Amino acid sequence: MHNLIARRTLTLVTGLLTLAICAVPASAQARASSSGTAATPHLPKPTGSQPVGTTSLYLKDTSRPDPWVPSVKARELMVSLWYPAKAPGRQRAPYMTAKESELLLKDGEITSVPADVLSKTRTHAFLDAKPAGRKHTLPLVVLSPGHSKPRAELTALGEDLASRGYVVASIGHTYENVAQTFPDGRVTTCVTCDIKKNPAWWAGLEKSRAADVSFVLDELTGAHPRWKHGGLIDRSRIAMAGHSAGGASTIAALLADSRLRAGIDIDGTTESEIPAAGLARPFLFLGKPGTYTPGEGEAAATWERDWKLLTGWKRWLLMTGAEHTSFTDLGVLTDQLGIDDGSEIPGARAMKITRTYVAAFFDLHLRKKPQPLLDKPAASYPEITFCVPETKTCA
Repeated sequence: MHNLIARRTLTLVTGLLTLAICAVPASAQARASSSGTAATPHLPKPTGSQPVGTTSLYLKDTSRPDPWVPSVKARELMVSLWYPAKAPGRQRAPYMTAKESELLLKDGEITSVPADVLSKTRTHAFLDAKPAGRKHTLPLVVLSPGHSKPRAELTALGEDLASRGYVVASIGHTYENVAQTFPDGRVTTCVTCDIKKNPAWWAGLEKSRAADVSFVLDELTGAHPRWKHGGLIDRSRIAMAGHSAGGASTIAALLADSRLRAGIDIDGTTESEIPAAGLARPFLFLGKPGTYTPGEGEAAATWERDWKLLTGWKRWLLMTGAEHTSFTDLGVLTDQLGIDDGSEIPGARAMKITRTYVAAFFDLHLRKKPQPLLDKPAASYPEITFCVPETKTCA
């Protein structure tokens, strides 16, 4: 799809709907076969050296009503936390609930796979495992998913960063995803999916998500953190990354909250404009060719506008062969389920590249570790091209 809004709202169920309508191309079948298609989907193993623990937090901001359902007088959020653990635990974390899987598939009118198949996805984090690390030493990365997507879509990235020593908080933006389950059993659905959208609406969404991010930071790093191990977090080393609308919201969040020291926009068209004074904190654009090739369209133009006002360290990288879902778990899972998402790069390879470059960015800017990978193209990752928007070139 070439419509900007349609691209932003692309979901796993859209890919599944494609399968229901047309036959899977031979290339997709070959990828699924080579990756060892199984009845139980699974995420790739984290690449860091530490075991990963996880927990979920229910947070309630009583200072503001819900932006999408004004009758709800407080903004409620669910947050998935991943962190380095001292040792593996006994129970691996579920990927999502059976009801969430059912509603995702129902939204796409899919009956060709079991309704609970996504809930069976094998993860690598252990529920409530004891954290590793000393007080105020662990950097924090906040993740924000795409519009209509669950926070679970960023699990593979979150687990990987945690295995490398980061605390990671993936935010479930309530009423902005197809299904979200709360501790009391309530399941909220996507109110925003039915709203007519224009650039001003997307800018409003980005600002709303920025408010969500700031509230989550308050809850994790305040005097009385909601996570009992919040004292492990180094408050001076906090950053953010997001996919699609979540990526676009990263700029809005950095503008609104100085605690965020760096940010990554993964394949998200931005609407919140940077003030003329500029934004000096490090920033990475990571996207797919075509949509975000400099000089090639409306979406790329938003990045070009921002690029001129990003006055600190910055990079513009594109992944050859990628589609919108390639940067998330969905690229991996669609391959395993034999679904064609339109990409020309296997989901597992796309995830490896995404993990590698995201981790390199945060290691450089939160840990001050040199990262030659971010300075020029690498033979190990020929899919990544470096773009120079001033000359409209990528190499």
